[in-house]
Amino acid sequence: MEMNASYTSFVAIGDSFTEGMSDLLPDGSYRGWADLLAARLAAREPGFRYANLAVRGKLIGQIAEDQAPAAAAMGADVVTLVGGLNDALRPKVDMGRVRGHLEEAVALLAPSCGRLVLMRSPGRNGPVMERFRPRMEELFGILEELAARHGALLVDLYGAPVLGDPRMWDVDRLHLTAEGHRRVAEAVWQSLGLPPEEDWRAALPPAAAPGWQVRRTEDLRFARQHLLPWIGRRLTGRSSGDGRPSKRPELLPYGASPPS
Repeated sequence: MEMNASYTSFVAIGDSFTEGMSDLLPDGSYRGWADLLAARLAAREPGFRYANLAVRGKLIGQIAEDQAPAAAAMGADVVTLVGGLNDALRPKVDMGRVRGHLEEAVALLAPSCGRLVLMRSPGRNGPVMERFRPRMEELFGILEELAARHGALLVDLYGAPVLGDPRMWDVDRLHLTAEGHRRVAEAVWQSLGLPPEEDWRAALPPAAAPGWQVRRTEDLRFARQHLLPWIGRRLTGRSSGDGRPSKRPELLPYGASPPS
């Protein structure tokens, strides 16, 4: 990887992780690691262009069918693809189909851009995630194979213990906090051969563990506000992204607002 490389355009595709949940801004919109990375890249390169096609809740088949062709047509210097985890977290999943969709998307994207970036997504430490960890690791094995085959970068967020720290996760236990997104942006920045600004893997300061009553109250709130609605959507085949447009569908100069 060339150090201190120059990039003039960036396209991000994926689901809620790339859309930026739960890095909430005062106006109610989400920022997230991709927006943070784009801002830093734009500060280095006049006329830098950015698109973010991510939509929360999307499965890898939808990303491969809808987002990957649009991203490939943009011919950007950098494309990031993060997907498949929503599939792995469903009650039933055909990992062979997940592999097929990922292979389709990567084969299309890799030759169309200057640098394709894949990721081993972070996972929050806790009992709920343990149930799905074997599927996650199978997904990450697929991504490792594809990165090696197509010359893509693979950013290992899963291998960073700090990103499993519950303090890095929002109350829904599915999405990173603002601090988590900031560290992901730094991880991708460094993977692109740009000079480090911090150690994104650095552990958080020690903190006293919450008491039993606090943990039970948090668990009940999580189940009521987030887990039960999530299960309901899975059982009925609905998605939080149904009918929602892409975050930034056109490859525009960074400071330009997308058309309304």
